Amino acid sequence: MDLPTFKYHPNPLGTGSVVECNDRCECCRKIRGYIYTGAIYISDYWEDKNICPWCIANGKAAKKFHAEFTYTFALQKAGIDPAIILEIATKTPGYSSFQAEVWLSHCNDACAFLGIASKEDVLYIAAPADATHTPVELVGGEDIDDERMLEIAQKYTVDGGVGIYKFGCLHCNEIMYTIEFD
Repeated sequence: MDLPTFKYHPNPLGTGSVVECNDRCECCRKIRGYIYTGAIYISDYWEDKNICPWCIANGKAAKKFHAEFTYTFALQKAGIDPAIILEIATKTPGYSSFQAEVWLSHCNDACAFLGIASKEDVLYIAAPADATHTPVELVGGEDIDDERMLEIAQKYTVDGGVGIYKFGCLHCNEIMYTIEFD
């Protein structure tokens, strides 16, 4: 069975936000072979967070459980269209982070979440800008100077104490990153 398509999270299997699993979805009560693993923001305590990607894509999980799958403050602050913000919050798998997720935007639209930055991505971010390398904006890294970024890059592992998340603009293909610390 093919997974639903998510405009703003094009590869939820690759990012780990959806995994193969034979648990029953708490929304549709079906066993579909995949379960969402990211955050679910809901007012009531809920131990079993088994939601299938189809119930996220069609909005049924958000409606049934009064849930959202990501924080949208950064998108609201950027003035992104409320319909896009609603799609990100209620019909798009989120991602797990240390703090609260920061969903990036560019070209007056939300970006696509591309996953946790690889070691190569972080080394590229830390490389000094020159004629062949344009600097990369690191959201949340305002206080990180070049020397500190190089130190972070040299020690970086995808499961370490620094979270760096990769996003791509759907219009101009600009790649951007957020950074946070545990």
